[in-house]
Amino acid sequence: MIVIAGAKSNVNVKIDTDVKDQATQLLGRMGLDQTTAIDMFFRQIIAERRLPFQPAVKPTIHEQILQAIQRKNAPVIELEADEKGNIVIDKALHPDIYDWAVNG
Repeated sequence: MIVIAGAKSNVNVKIDTDVKDQATQLLGRMGLDQTTAIDMFFRQIIAERRLPFQPAVKPTIHEQILQAIQRKNAPVIELEADEKGNIVIDKALHPDIYDWAVNG
């Protein structure tokens, strides 16, 4: 799709002040101002017919823990808890997990 320059329009956006300041500083180092950067962003959306990046859902804490375990190649076991919610681990069967649960 070809975009032909025409009438100009304003875009008003509420954004965190710190985010705006950091982005403005970085854009300046690239030789760009906010207007040009936003115009480039919108034009890229038009050219690709999608966002120029892939938004992703942030993993839950449970998913983050599982990913960390998988990266460490640690065994995945089903943990049990007592009536007070304390983790119950057989020290003889899972010494590494017991040590992690006790010492962090």
